Amino acid sequence: MVKSRRLILLRHGQTEYNATRRMQGQLDTELSARGVEQARAAALLMREFGVSRIISSDLVRAKRTAEIIAAVLGLELTEDRRLRETHLGDWQGKTHEEVDQASAGIRAHWRNNAGWAPPAGESRLDVARRARPVVDELMATYDGWDGSAVLLVAHGGTISALTSNLLGLDEGQYPLLKSLSNTNMARLQAMPRYREGHSVEEAGLGDSKGVQWYLEAWNQGLNV
Repeated sequence: MVKSRRLILLRHGQTEYNATRRMQGQLDTELSARGVEQARAAALLMREFGVSRIISSDLVRAKRTAEIIAAVLGLELTEDRRLRETHLGDWQGKTHEEVDQASAGIRAHWRNNAGWAPPAGESRLDVARRARPVVDELMATYDGWDGSAVLLVAHGGTISALTSNLLGLDEGQYPLLKSLSNTNMARLQAMPRYREGHSVEEAGLGDSKGVQWYLEAWNQGLNV
């Protein structure tokens, strides 16, 4: 039987910054009351996916979401700062309208150019390079992954960048993934990469170069 590994990338619950259209980036903001409700609903949903391990961004909004889920699933939680949201540089703390007023159309340019970064911030390509090793290291070291799912609780920009990278999308294809709603997820599956003349039955998943990632679902959730 061909081995496979499932990866779930879940965005944190709502914050007051989300509710008021203010740009957070790596500012450390708390979940709103609605965000806590969303995390609790996500925890119940996660029971269906056979999650065996949970890793979270160390920013409070993601960590708190992950803590609620971990408590329901009875799992330990690990934090990793490489899963932090995109650093938005000079935009952090500003509303969408404030950024647009300073430079008309600049947020649209940012959304549609994965290699472009806000002033003093990170691009999505930067974020993908930062976050990808988290998955590769797990693939190489976590023997309990086969037949189960690993849950990464992170941020919309990080999840979009990481998903695009795992799927091998070109830079120009990164904008094809629509923004994630709070506590919605991406679901991916890793399978041995097909190589002509070699049986995939004999392939392993420990080497990231021998793995092909497939997208099973995008922006899936309860929309609480």
